[in-house]
Amino acid sequence: MSALHPSYGRVRTVAGHDMPDLLRVDQEAFPDDPMPYSVLRQFVDIFTDHVLVVEDGDGRLCAYLVATPPHRGDSWIFSLGVTPATRRHGLARELMQAALENLRAEGADTVLLYVEPNNKPATALYESLGFVPDPQGARPDHFGPGADRILMSLPLASPTAS
Repeated sequence: MSALHPSYGRVRTVAGHDMPDLLRVDQEAFPDDPMPYSVLRQFVDIFTDHVLVVEDGDGRLCAYLVATPPHRGDSWIFSLGVTPATRRHGLARELMQAALENLRAEGADTVLLYVEPNNKPATALYESLGFVPDPQGARPDHFGPGADRILMSLPLASPTAS
């Protein structure tokens, strides 16, 4: 795994005491549609080992990723948030690479996610990691009126036996 920018901590799993910071990061990353506290709390409680975070130089969370454990071979990336002040430092890529490594080790065959059609930086990141958009294009109103989403998937190659 590549090293993060020196002013950021390493990727780690979330801890219960991270909840206030996790909520803040989500609100800063998605000011128009942040998750309710109760949803984030449930993700932390249910998917603890699959909620990854990064701290800034002051020990405050600045990025997070929520994934699901493999189920029938599929895993989902539910959310990837980076505070505006810490974007363009490789945090999203680092979180995605760590999550993909973990999911591959857990036996996931495919990782799926939804992305907003207009979120070009996120789409470019996912494509650079090998995700492929659904050829059917954006799904109109998938997350509610006006909330179109593109389904992207990444088949995880199984390591070859030697």
